[in-house]
Amino acid sequence: MATTIQSAFQKFKENLEITGLQKATVATRQKNVREVVEAELEVLDTFLTGSYSRSTMIGPLKESDVDIFVVLSAKYYHNYNGQNGGQAGLLDLVKRALRRTYTKTPDISRNGQAVTVAFTDFVVDVVPGFYRQGGGFLIPDSVSQNWISTDPKKHVDLVSASNVAHNGDLIPLIKMIKAWNKNIGRHFMSFHLEVLALQILEGITISDFPSGVRYFFGKGKELISKQNLDPAGYGGDVGRYINTAEKIMEAMSKFETAYTRALKAEELEARGRTQEAMEFWQKIFGDYFPAYG
Repeated sequence: MATTIQSAFQKFKENLEITGLQKATVATRQKNVREVVEAELEVLDTFLTGSYSRSTMIGPLKESDVDIFVVLSAKYYHNYNGQNGGQAGLLDLVKRALRRTYTKTPDISRNGQAVTVAFTDFVVDVVPGFYRQGGGFLIPDSVSQNWISTDPKKHVDLVSASNVAHNGDLIPLIKMIKAWNKNIGRHFMSFHLEVLALQILEGITISDFPSGVRYFFGKGKELISKQNLDPAGYGGDVGRYINTAEKIMEAMSKFETAYTRALKAEELEARGRTQEAMEFWQKIFGDYFPAYG
């Protein structure tokens, strides 16, 4: 409950946080998973990646996934590269390694570029990869049957540096955008929205969260129809899943609706109609945003 827009957005920000207990659970679980893979396979390095490592994950934890990147010996690449379905074969190798320890875990599955372990409280995605000549990493894509170039460590550095430049306000704003995405049925890929936020807000001062998210939606409704390149310099267009005229129009419509509602909320607040303004913010962000009172 809140009675001002400022206090409402502060409560909204808090509602998106992962709790200390959840962070402790993640720390223990991911350590155990990494140790299992290291015991079964020849591993050169392991590290956390994804939204958890970039501090952009939103609660509740049970609806999120924690990504672990495992750098394997090049011998596995040589074993599976060139084989028909070799990318899927590599993921199945990692899946078998995990299954030997997590015998009672109900769901361990190959999932595109990762092996997904569905624990009862949250999901862990294990992404195997290799050091890439010239920098970055190669990961398998079992759907396209290709090796994808990426650099998740650089993604962490880019988000962290941009957050510092924005005086700590970028990461909370990205989380708010993810709350909107969840409220519209997770229409967009999470990382795509992060890349858009980095692009849209570069060199822009975030004076407050209401105007910040409104500005994001306003610029996003134009940029969502264009290519959004991986800021690490790998992987091409992170929005390539929006690949038809119909999908582009739908994506633009999602942004347009959010932008229109944000404008209306700011207009109502300027006229002193705070409760109505908060109702419009709730339409955008759903239950994460507090009610008036």
